[in-house]
Amino acid sequence: MEREELRAWLRLVLTPHVGPVTARALLRSLGSPQAVWEAGPQAWARLVSSREAAALAQVPPDLEAQCAATMAWLAAAPAASDGEGGHHLLTLADPHYPSRLLDVANPPLLLFAQGRLSLLQAPSVAVVGSRHPTAQGADNAHAFARALSEAGVTVVSGLARGVDAAAHEGALAGAVLRGATRAPGSTIAVVGTGLEQVYPKGHGPLLRRIAEHGLVLSEFLLGTGPLPSNFPKRNRIVAALSQGTLVVEAAVQSGSLITARLALEMGREVLAIPGSIHAPQSRGCHALIRQGAKLVETAQDVLEELHLQADGAGITAAQRELALGEEADATPTDPVLAAMGYDPVSQEALSARTGWGPAELGARLLELELMGQVARLPGQLFQRVAAA
Repeated sequence: MEREELRAWLRLVLTPHVGPVTARALLRSLGSPQAVWEAGPQAWARLVSSREAAALAQVPPDLEAQCAATMAWLAAAPAASDGEGGHHLLTLADPHYPSRLLDVANPPLLLFAQGRLSLLQAPSVAVVGSRHPTAQGADNAHAFARALSEAGVTVVSGLARGVDAAAHEGALAGAVLRGATRAPGSTIAVVGTGLEQVYPKGHGPLLRRIAEHGLVLSEFLLGTGPLPSNFPKRNRIVAALSQGTLVVEAAVQSGSLITARLALEMGREVLAIPGSIHAPQSRGCHALIRQGAKLVETAQDVLEELHLQADGAGITAAQRELALGEEADATPTDPVLAAMGYDPVSQEALSARTGWGPAELGARLLELELMGQVARLPGQLFQRVAAA
């Protein structure tokens, strides 16, 4: 992109009181951002309010600095000739701009991207949920995302802690190489900051892996920090990029349910994994199911509900890892696991169920925890994990 074209787009984005809706109206009438600025005040006055026209007449003070920073960012990692890898800036006029985003009432004028642009056109499912999932919830997010990715479906999420991170990790695990050909599935991380930022701070290694094997996407200008108001905006992009939204675990009042509501408003499907009636993280999913969301137990359920065709047999291996899959249905031979079931449970309750004393039971729980079959939860609770 030439500097003057970039400057014209950035000026539209930076101009106060001129949001995406007004900017799109100007572009429809005048044709291009350069034409908007060439048209001048008289044309603006015919198309927008007096307040917006006055704002358009003022050059944003940080325009030149933002233009220089963006040019440097684009030059730091040039994209390959096929559009894969490197840094990209997509405008509404760019052929790579995802058409699904046009279902949003206020699609972003610009999208900063790093990685595989082809994923924007691939079949995709959003996987979202609690930042503080149960051990079972995190395992479910990883396993469903891996199975979907192995089936050739791109997993979209928001890079938050908890379910989002587990979903990205699972999707990356499913995006294996088949001979010399990269599998079509992978993951898109839609972030709520500028792309040169890392948030949450501990997600730097994960972010770098997504940029290498998947795609990182943001509508926010470089230098934008993690402002609370940015994350609901990010959620609408997560929902819009996807053919359906799968909620793994969520409280009744949560950002995941906001994403689900936005998906419904755009005519997308919403799916939810049921959980324990005792877990607060399951109540949002149960509320969605009562309201008509599709209850799913396997990744195959997701594919069938969204009419997505599995890409080969890759889903078979991954589905065996699902907590609600065939292996998890088998009755465990260990008496402690059999007494535990799948809900969080206290050591006192387990002692009553098994008849074991505190010392004997505590030692066995420690063994199971070290073997990765039991997770220790806050509040002195224990829970079986998916591999058990």
